[in-house]
Amino acid sequence: MIHITDLAYNKIKKLVIDQNKVGIRIGVKTTGCSGLAYVLEYVNDYKHEVGIINYGQKDFVVLVDMKSDVYVNEMTVDWVRQGLNEGFNFVNPKERDRCGCGESFRV
Repeated sequence: MIHITDLAYNKIKKLVIDQNKVGIRIGVKTTGCSGLAYVLEYVNDYKHEVGIINYGQKDFVVLVDMKSDVYVNEMTVDWVRQGLNEGFNFVNPKERDRCGCGESFRV
């Protein structure tokens, strides 16, 4: 399960509607000093695909591939604003640590 806070839900819903998309895809890629980084992409359309989990919400789909689900299952997606910066924040109980710049993590 992917948990989405109310702030993140409303932001995703607005972005999806504004971009004329059906949802988002959350995953991880190998990169950075700690090894893994989160990836969030828009989804143009969706039909059932083998190896893809749909953690759909009421107003949009949230897709995760099986490889990434090992890392992001039980994660919370939040929307934060700190000073002039704002963006999605991933709160993952499986993370052991993050690199100094905060761009990558290790489980």
